[in-house]
Amino acid sequence: MKETRKKRFLPYFLIIPSLIFFLIFYIYPILYNLYLSFFDWNLVSPTKDFVKFDNFIALFSDKEFLQVIVNSLIYMGATVFFTIAIALMLAIWLNKNTVLHTIIQGLVFSPYIISFVSVSFVWMWLMDVDYGLLNYILGLFGFDKCQWISHPDSALFSVILVGVWKLVGYDTLVIIGGLQSIPKSIYEAVSLDTKPNMKTFMHITVPMLSPTLFFLVIVNLITSAKVFETISIMTKGGPLNSTNTLVYYIYKEAFDYFDIGAASAGGVVLFVILAVITFFYFKILSEKVNYASE
Repeated sequence: MKETRKKRFLPYFLIIPSLIFFLIFYIYPILYNLYLSFFDWNLVSPTKDFVKFDNFIALFSDKEFLQVIVNSLIYMGATVFFTIAIALMLAIWLNKNTVLHTIIQGLVFSPYIISFVSVSFVWMWLMDVDYGLLNYILGLFGFDKCQWISHPDSALFSVILVGVWKLVGYDTLVIIGGLQSIPKSIYEAVSLDTKPNMKTFMHITVPMLSPTLFFLVIVNLITSAKVFETISIMTKGGPLNSTNTLVYYIYKEAFDYFDIGAASAGGVVLFVILAVITFFYFKILSEKVNYASE
């Protein structure tokens, strides 16, 4: 009887270290951030003034913060969409077992292992108005110079371009793995019906890749929501607040203006946005994911 009871409770004892780690480093910071969002605190003073919902009211009364939310949503949506779309096309092209395609796969993946700091400095040079390589190439074709990160109309697009370039290699390799897991017998059966390639892609390849694509959307969504280094190094949130995103806004409020209450409230807003998007994403699309391997 005692032996049976030990076996029953053994799994719970085994997960206790991981559970403690999760509570300390994940749950506690979230709860403490929520707690600080109701206080006025400058990070230095030993006292905190309870202000109820004033921090949230001040945030949503600030047009700059509302633009920050719009910037963040545009960045997240565009980065996720273009990264997966480009990765899907690259994966279909590179899904071949040749030396050349293997080398290209490595080259495509290489930006992912480079830090965002290094990537940001490289792209700052590429996008320099007077000496950048991109404007030099545009000049060869007779186009005017583009003010990539120095004009409000193009700055956010430029930052999105950097994010897509950084993430597309990882998504490409993951999708290639998904393509190689699709049984060849399915395509052999489809070939007997002589269906056009586009119909095969839409009705066979995409449904069979749905678990992979479902995973990548969530991963890219969270990664793009946390964008900081690119903004901090390349644009500082400018020009005219056009590239300021939630994480960078939170950082500025906390460590430049020492307004911990506003920064914490911004963190709560970011958490809610991600939670809502993730909830509806799982609610709407999880049932359409095809997990059948055969």
